[in-house]
Amino acid sequence: MKASEFFALPPSLARFAPFFPPTAAPWEWLKRIGAALEATPFEANELKIPPGVHIEGRVWLHPSVKLPAHATIIGPVYMGARTEIRPGAFIRGNVIAGEGCVLGNSSEFKNCLLLDRVQAPHFNYVGDSILGNEAHLGAGAICSNLRLDQGEVIVKLPDRTVPTGLRKFGAILGDKAEVGCNAVLNPGTLLGPRALVMPAMAFGGVLPPGMIARARQSVTTIARRD
Repeated sequence: MKASEFFALPPSLARFAPFFPPTAAPWEWLKRIGAALEATPFEANELKIPPGVHIEGRVWLHPSVKLPAHATIIGPVYMGARTEIRPGAFIRGNVIAGEGCVLGNSSEFKNCLLLDRVQAPHFNYVGDSILGNEAHLGAGAICSNLRLDQGEVIVKLPDRTVPTGLRKFGAILGDKAEVGCNAVLNPGTLLGPRALVMPAMAFGGVLPPGMIARARQSVTTIARRD
């Protein structure tokens, strides 16, 4: 399983390309976010920071980033052009976002990579996760990143299980994947490009490209997305 099966690093994040090879397993990218930020030189910020936005550490914001009246940003963090940070967002280290993303109100982001035009606009938790180009989280959708027993996260492929070496691993969303409102993605979830998880359900495992996961009477069903 390769990262290239889920997404392609966009030109806006080309400076980080050496750290995110397309042939690597997508969860291997999670292990490299911190190193990518540490090794990449940033220009000085040219953006005026509102008094209510608290910034700590090494943070780079493109001049076109839209900042709210209040938020907390703890580096290392990189935010691309035309990305919007909404009120109450908590961005707490090792976060890379491409162009045109939305990091929503009262949402939390930690050790994650958001490719271009990702939307996590309302009450979301995105921890130890990668969201592909134009991926979208509905209001209240959660990428759960820690097992209840706090053990190693295992990826459950159709034909085998794969140890990841990660104690914290949320979700991998392919390009244009969608997660409905108040859905929970269990640790180690993989959604293929254009896959969709319906609202108000818990989903874990692998959802192939273009498929829909639905919850019916406590049973998860998977069908092709039109």
